[in-house]
Amino acid sequence: MTVAPADGPVVAGVPARLAGVQPRALSDCVVVVTPRSFGMHDPGLRRRLEGEVGVVRYRPGPLAAAELAEAVCDADGLLCGLDQVSAEVFAGAPRLRVVARYGVAADRVDLEAAARYGVTVTTTPGANANAVAELTIALLFALARPLVPGRDRARAGEWPALSGVELAGRTLGLVGLGRIGSLVAGKAAALGLRVLAYDPNVSKTNVATLVGLDALVAESDFVSLHAPLTDQTRGMVGRSLLERLKPGAALINTARGDLIDEAGLLWALEEGPLRAAALDVLAQEPPPPDHPLLQRDDVLVTPHMGPHTAEATAAMGARALDDLLAVLSGRAPRYPV
Repeated sequence: MTVAPADGPVVAGVPARLAGVQPRALSDCVVVVTPRSFGMHDPGLRRRLEGEVGVVRYRPGPLAAAELAEAVCDADGLLCGLDQVSAEVFAGAPRLRVVARYGVAADRVDLEAAARYGVTVTTTPGANANAVAELTIALLFALARPLVPGRDRARAGEWPALSGVELAGRTLGLVGLGRIGSLVAGKAAALGLRVLAYDPNVSKTNVATLVGLDALVAESDFVSLHAPLTDQTRGMVGRSLLERLKPGAALINTARGDLIDEAGLLWALEEGPLRAAALDVLAQEPPPPDHPLLQRDDVLVTPHMGPHTAEATAAMGARALDDLLAVLSGRAPRYPV
């Protein structure tokens, strides 16, 4: 096995998978890895990959489409994170057979292009669910009690009696009740919160009370987003929804930044009913230094840290690696999209 530098020759012509060319043996395959944390908490993952395939290239991402296209031009497999896997990438990678997404969602992968070029795409559902759910609860506490201002003022030599609210007896509204939303519901109920949930794909649950979206935003002291990013959910939290919030409500987003119309969010904070927001995700990541949400004392922004625990990172890496090697070996993956 060779751990190679990033540069490689450009391979021209139609995709080998569509031209009847036999795929290479696993020991001859080239694999590109972009997640910086792959193997960080379980070095055995890197050793396993490097022992199974011919060449491994580590190209720390996330990479833009043009950078990624160059990196995978002669690759058989890609283990990726938040990189932009566009049609351009598939078109320029004639040997590519599998994209193993290191995470839950595949919204940064052009799935239509993947299907057109015969590339299998996999994800790691559930691997980071508890990590994101725990961060959601942490942000919930940070919105209830002024933890960050308290730290800052104590460092400045002050000792103020900063007031907050108790979570027990409050109402938490969850927009989305998949794996992460369900875990948040259970943890929140254990803290004494009343938990409401809106999810058009869920008809029965024992972890929350299902309600319509209008009822959820009208009754919730805290609203937490756990919906996938689709054409239907993009920008769903805009001014028309935010203006219907319960006065003094707070918003949490650990899902996808594009679920929120950020202009509408700013309006809700400045003129509308929203008291505060805690955001682990933004529409543009990383945001520019002058991003208006970064400048506000009533907004807590964290750098998309939800999935990044030692346990979740190891689990995501293991599942992505299993499926990547399965496809390259001619076997069916466990978690295809």
